[in-house]
Amino acid sequence: MLEACLCLRKVSGHTVSEPSFHRPDLPLSATLLRLEQRLARLEQHLQLPPLDCLPPSETISPPAPEPIPLALAAAAPAAEELEFVVGQNWFAGVGVLVLTCGVGFALSLPLSGLPPGLPAGLGAALAGGLFLGALFWQKSFHLVAGCLRGAGLALLFFSTLRLFFFGATPVLAVASPGGGLILFAVVAVNLAVALQQKSPGLLGLALLTGLIAALAIGAPFVVFFSVALLSGIAAFAARGCRWPGLLLGAIPAAYLTHLLWVLNRPWSGRPFQLLAEPSAGIFFPLLYAVILALGSLLRRDRTAEAPVTVLAAGLNCALGYGLILLSSPALAGAWFAPAHLAAALVYLGLALAFWRSEASRFATFFYAMTGYLALSVALLKVFPVPPVFLWLSGQSLVVVITALWFRSRLIVVANFFISVAIVLAYLAVARQETGISLGFGVVALLTARLLNWKKARLQLETQLMRNAYLASAFVLFPYALYHLVPRAYVSLSWVAVAIVYYLMNFIVQNLKYRWLGHLTLLLTVAYVLLVGLTPLAPAYRIISFLVLGSVLLGVSLIFTRVRARRKRAALEVER
Repeated sequence: MLEACLCLRKVSGHTVSEPSFHRPDLPLSATLLRLEQRLARLEQHLQLPPLDCLPPSETISPPAPEPIPLALAAAAPAAEELEFVVGQNWFAGVGVLVLTCGVGFALSLPLSGLPPGLPAGLGAALAGGLFLGALFWQKSFHLVAGCLRGAGLALLFFSTLRLFFFGATPVLAVASPGGGLILFAVVAVNLAVALQQKSPGLLGLALLTGLIAALAIGAPFVVFFSVALLSGIAAFAARGCRWPGLLLGAIPAAYLTHLLWVLNRPWSGRPFQLLAEPSAGIFFPLLYAVILALGSLLRRDRTAEAPVTVLAAGLNCALGYGLILLSSPALAGAWFAPAHLAAALVYLGLALAFWRSEASRFATFFYAMTGYLALSVALLKVFPVPPVFLWLSGQSLVVVITALWFRSRLIVVANFFISVAIVLAYLAVARQETGISLGFGVVALLTARLLNWKKARLQLETQLMRNAYLASAFVLFPYALYHLVPRAYVSLSWVAVAIVYYLMNFIVQNLKYRWLGHLTLLLTVAYVLLVGLTPLAPAYRIISFLVLGSVLLGVSLIFTRVRARRKRAALEVER
C-alpha cells in the first residue's frame, strides 16, 4: 500500500508532494488511518472505482481501525493553532507598533538641519504609504492590513502635531485658527476612516487623537465641546454598532481629558494648579455624564443589565462626580452650591430615566446614590454645622421614599449606613447636644414605619432593616434626653418615651413598638438604680421611684387584663 501511494506522486499531470505518514507521537493504528484517508482523497481525485467494484481476488480487507485517543488528536491542532496566533496575529500587531513608535521617535527629534515642514511632510507621506499597503493587502493579509491602517491613523496625526511641536522652529501656532482647523481636519479624516472600516479599535484610536488635539489647542470651550462631541460619537457608535467596550474606554478618556485641562495641562513648563476660570466649566462634566449615559440607556437589548452596562454606569458616576468634587475647591463661593445642586438633579434624573426605561437595578442605584451625594455636598455648603446634620437626616428620609419608588433594596441598605455615618459625624463634631439627636430618632421611626408600610414594594423578606432603624431610635431618644433635660427629670423623660411607644403600639398594632416600650422602661430602671441615685435630691429621687414604679405596675396590670381576656376568649371558643 505504501509503495502504491509513492507511485501516485505524479498522475494526470498533477504533482503530489510526498507526505510524511508516520508521526512518532501517534500510534501505528492512527498512522494507518491517516494513510487510508489520503488514499481515499487520491482515488476521488483520479475518479477510480471503489474497492467493492473490483474482483473478489483483488479485494483486500483492511484491519479495523483503532480509535485515536482524543487527547493525542486535539493536542497537535491546538499547539499549531496557538503557534499561528502568536506568529501571525501577535507578531504582526507588535511589529507594526514597534515600527510606528520608531518613526514617531524620529519625528519627535528637533532635526534643526532640515526645513521645518519637511519632517511632517515625510511622516504624512509614510502614513499615506501605510494606507496604500493596507488597501493592497486588504484581502490577502486582512490582519496586517488592519494594523497598517491603525498605524497610518496614528502617524498621520503625529505628523500633523509635528507642525506645532517638537521641532526647532514650529511651522504653525497651535492656537491660531488655521492650526486648529488643520488638527481637527486630520481628526475628521481619522474618524471617517474608522467609521468606514467599522472597526471599534480604529474608532477608539481616532477619538483619542481628537481628545489630544483638543488638549493641544487648550482653549477652554474648545476642550469642553470637543470632549462632549467625541463622547457623543462614542456613545452612539457603541449603541448603533453594538460596541459596548468602546463606551467603557470613552468614559475614562473623556473625564481624564477634562481633568488635565482643570490641572492646567501640566507639561511644557505650565504650573500644576486648579483652574477656576471659566466657572461654567464645572457644569460640563454633567453634560458628559448625560451623553455617555445615553450610550447605555439607548442600547438595543434592554431586557437585562449586562456587566458592561453596570460597569459603564459605575464609571460614569464615580469619574464624573469625582471630577466635579476635585474641581470644586477652585470655584467661587457663589457657584459651589448651584454646581452640586445641578449635579444632584442630573444624576437623579438619569436614575429616573433608567428606572422608567428598563426598571434597571444597578444603574438606577449608582445614579441615585450619586445624586444624593451631590445633594449632601450642597447642603453642607449652604447650612452651618451642626444644624446641617438635621437637614442631612431629613434627606435620608427622602432617599427611603425614592427607594420605595425605585423598588431598590440596595438604596435602602446603603442609606442606613449613610444615616449611621451622619449620626456618628454629628456626635464627633457637636460640642453639646442641641436637640438634633431627637430629629435623628424621629427620622428613624418614620423610616421604619415607611418600610413596614410599603414592604411589598421592596419585597423585604426579613425584618433586618426595620429592626435596625428601630434600634437606632431606641438609642437616640434616651441619649438626646439625657443631654437635654435636667438630671432630675431624665428618668421621667425616658418613661414618657416608653409611654409614647405603647401609644404607637395601640395605634398601629405592631408588637415592635411594645417591645421598644418594655426595653425603654428597663433602661430607665437600670439608670435609676445604677446612675440616678447619687446626684438627685431626695425629693426628685422619691418622685422618680414613684413615677417609675407606678408606670411599671400599670403596664403589668394592663398585660394581666389582656392575658385574662385572651384566656376567656379561648375558653369560649373551645365550648
